[in-house]
Amino acid sequence: MSMALKRFTLTIAAALTLLTPAGAQAPSRQTETQAQTHSRQTGRQTAARSAPATSATKEAIEKEKLNAWTVGLAGGLLEGAPIRLAAEIARVVDDGDNLHVLPIVTRGPTENVESLLYLKGVDAAILYADSLEEFKPTVPNIQQRITYILNLSHSELHVFVRPEIQSLQDLAGKKVNFNTPGTAAAYSGPLIFNRLGIDVEKTFIPHAVALQQMKNGDIAATVWITSKPIDPLVRGKWEPGFKFLPVEYNSRFEDYYLPAELSTTDYPNLIPQGKPVGTIAVPTFLATYNWPKSSDRYRRVARFIDHLFDRMEILQGSGFDPKWREINLAANVPGLARFPAAQEWLDRTAADATMNAESSTASRTAGVQVDPMQLRAQAARTAPHNRAEQERLFREFMEWRQQRR
Repeated sequence: MSMALKRFTLTIAAALTLLTPAGAQAPSRQTETQAQTHSRQTGRQTAARSAPATSATKEAIEKEKLNAWTVGLAGGLLEGAPIRLAAEIARVVDDGDNLHVLPIVTRGPTENVESLLYLKGVDAAILYADSLEEFKPTVPNIQQRITYILNLSHSELHVFVRPEIQSLQDLAGKKVNFNTPGTAAAYSGPLIFNRLGIDVEKTFIPHAVALQQMKNGDIAATVWITSKPIDPLVRGKWEPGFKFLPVEYNSRFEDYYLPAELSTTDYPNLIPQGKPVGTIAVPTFLATYNWPKSSDRYRRVARFIDHLFDRMEILQGSGFDPKWREINLAANVPGLARFPAAQEWLDRTAADATMNAESSTASRTAGVQVDPMQLRAQAARTAPHNRAEQERLFREFMEWRQQRR
């Protein structure tokens, strides 16, 4: 390159340098500052967004935890016996976050079936045996969709009549009250009278009002279906002749009902000593949907069953409905299958009893004294409140022990 060309190049470079503003490097520093500011702002915005997200996540976890082991139990009307049983169940099986039972007030036995079949949040329900009858035309497979957990108490039929009524046939064409809609009497009462072939003029008003109308002669009878004794009938003052009519248990009632009786112990002012009144009873049972074994609902109900069965002795103690003392965990409900988890609990208990019996036998064979009272106590724990089953288990063990010896 010639000297002249070099000088020209240097001149151009110098000129370009002179034309560059003095603060030309400032934009670079300003850009860096702006980037840092933007970064800080973005960080704050991200933190602001992440805080609600974290809070929402915690809330979702708490929601899932609360719902995971909560069981909805449909009971019935506030004034009915089933809702009292549901409340006592909830009280006994409560286990904090591990299990929580919500008793649900409903319109009665028919709605309980509907709730178990269709209502979200209902895992179990207390049903009357004959409440399934109404659904058979529309749900023909209902006996496969509903299973039972436990056979509860029985609700006795009371047909309370005026002095001039001497038989059920005398009620034909007369006013008979079946309590308010939704009660067991309002549902089962007409079904029973239909099976009896007696056509009456049905009324559905509160029994407290109907009892007063009975005294006035406006109503011939009131029909009650609930656990005896019924307080208004025990405490009420009745003229001579007011009484309960007998209802014979026969083949017309074998599908859903059981034989029962009312005695002077139940109603000392209405039933003479030694003259019990035969009647029928509607079984009440704890039911659940036939959930698939792989489902969360199945696991939830299975835990509920374990807690309930394990704590049955508490319910059968003082401070709870006396009906709990009559319950046999192994009792069946005609026409329905037992929920598998309930059957598994019974099988485990029976297996434990067998192992204990074998252990006792081994001790006996080794020369250790075995107290027969201990064996009977074990049989009693295996089949509570079922003397026949207890005696059978005890005899089987004694026979097996004799064979081993």
